[in-house]
Amino acid sequence: MSFEIKLPLFEGPFDLLLFFIERDELDIYDIPISKITQDFLAYMDELEKFNIEVASEFILVAATLMRIKAKMLLPRPQIDEEGNEIDPREELVKHLLEYKKYKSVIQELSELEGMRLEREKRGNVLKEIRKLAESTNVESELQDVDLYKLLKVFERVVVRFEEQKNKPTHTVVPFPYTIEEKKKSILSKLVDRKKMSFEDMIVEENNRIAAIFNFLAILELLQLQLIGITIGEGYNNFWIQKREPEKEKA
Repeated sequence: MSFEIKLPLFEGPFDLLLFFIERDELDIYDIPISKITQDFLAYMDELEKFNIEVASEFILVAATLMRIKAKMLLPRPQIDEEGNEIDPREELVKHLLEYKKYKSVIQELSELEGMRLEREKRGNVLKEIRKLAESTNVESELQDVDLYKLLKVFERVVVRFEEQKNKPTHTVVPFPYTIEEKKKSILSKLVDRKKMSFEDMIVEENNRIAAIFNFLAILELLQLQLIGITIGEGYNNFWIQKREPEKEKA
């Protein structure tokens, strides 16, 4: 017995985000960034499991969601020139509202396009009949061919070949890390150590992407109050230690 699994495909990353917002009846002006990021990454993970190529715009939006999530976890908010706190989600909400506005008229434009395609342009009937007759007459067509036309055709073919040969290629490489795995790894390391420096964690893997995932995992563990953090002099490094559960008062 064979099973058929259908994975919904969306026109773009913003189409996917709007689907999550409408499905869960979320307020577009107050998006729960943690939940929507988790749903977005889970969808991308399913695409990879079914060997479906993930477009670069999906990866860009995923990175943007993780960046917003990191900003919202940081204890220091950004302030504008007037002293008001800047919401990290503001730009994302702006793009979503703009996309939603244009999406609302896509159906109408599609119907107009279909109507235009069904119409025939008006022109010189005799000229069109003569042109059709010439296209079916091979001898007449060959009589109009000269060396200049052949060279122009050859030039266009060479230019097209060079453009195809030098066309940039885009390779998508999935990251072999997840924030959940990094959280478990950090907590397991703190079982044998009283404290661990962030610099040591970077040296162990020596990978820029791994360092970013480790940092995001530390921010989430801090928010969950599972670890504590100690900052030394100079702000160039910090140490983390496992937070002991508070004893209940008798």
